[in-house]
Amino acid sequence: MTTIIPFAQGERNLDWLDLTDALAAGHALPRAEISDSFLYRGKDTLLQRQAWIDGLGIAVKSATVFPGNPARNVPMIHGAVTLFDDTHGRLEALLDFHLVTKWKTAGDSLLAARRLARPDSRNILIVGAGTVGRNLHAAYCAAFPDASFAVWNRTPANAEKMASEIKGMSVATDLQTAMRRADIITCATMSTEPTLRGDWLQPGQHVDLIGAYRPDMREADDTALRRARVFVDSFDTTLDHIGELRIPLASGAIARDHVLADYYALDDFRRGSDDEITLFKNGGGAHLDLMTARFILDRFTPP
Repeated sequence: MTTIIPFAQGERNLDWLDLTDALAAGHALPRAEISDSFLYRGKDTLLQRQAWIDGLGIAVKSATVFPGNPARNVPMIHGAVTLFDDTHGRLEALLDFHLVTKWKTAGDSLLAARRLARPDSRNILIVGAGTVGRNLHAAYCAAFPDASFAVWNRTPANAEKMASEIKGMSVATDLQTAMRRADIITCATMSTEPTLRGDWLQPGQHVDLIGAYRPDMREADDTALRRARVFVDSFDTTLDHIGELRIPLASGAIARDHVLADYYALDDFRRGSDDEITLFKNGGGAHLDLMTARFILDRFTPP
């Protein structure tokens, strides 16, 4: 029987730290086979991302993106995640698209922060006041419960709104000043031009980059990458696909060996000293959707 997991019911038993442990365990299994496919009708898109991990199963994440929907009071993005068992290929579960995306995206970044950020980090800056920024706040609170949070957004009104919804959050009015004060900077924007300047970084900081997903997108400049020890969640889904690394690698601003490790070498995810700057690029491949979907199914209790 196929289990159907809606958003609210699927979220009831989830825990951010446990999810990061599940992601780490998933990377101890054989390397995932992954692929993406796209179909288009004018401006409308069907995106499918699929992953197969020997020992964990198969996931297909499907999303429709219809940019004209908001004008008709319909959400732009719809989707679902289908999970198949590893032994027989049977359909095990159908999960809410937004549920898997929320926990996968923020959990991906939190796993890196638990290993790369200084444990005594107390000031966390969220750059970007969208849905992902709110999810990052929830995730980072789990690992850094004593931290204070500030949010900066290109449109100040959106930052004010987010801060009004989250108790204790402040609004950063000047990005340079806010970056200099932060221990952790987590960035989730849709920028095609770098927002974070390497000259504004301070020793000991951890930088978490999430927003860029296309070849023309990036959130940090070349100086930020050169000053930091750089890590990614997956070499396969970041180096040649996302502008954050593809552009500086192509220009020669950084060399390939400047990107030190992905999650298949988790033992290498560590800082050498409290003064180092660490930088993590969250690429969010389909294998992470599979690991997250399996975690959600394992925790799910029917109503």
